[in-house]
Amino acid sequence: MSVDRKTLNLLVCPLCKSGISYQRKEEELVCVACGLAFPVRNGIPVMLEEEAREISLEEKEQLKKKG
Repeated sequence: MSVDRKTLNLLVCPLCKSGISYQRKEEELVCVACGLAFPVRNGIPVMLEEEAREISLEEKEQLKKKG
């Protein structure tokens, strides 16, 4: 299940307020600035710091290259 595109356009990182990107395969919303990935469960973004995971340096570099 994916996140509604209109919802994605409204969401920002709850910590730094930077833009986030949706990673469909991983079902996560990623903030490159903070280096955190927030889970999406049943199409609902879980934008809580304690639910996020830190992304690896490799993941961060790949996301930066994508744009």
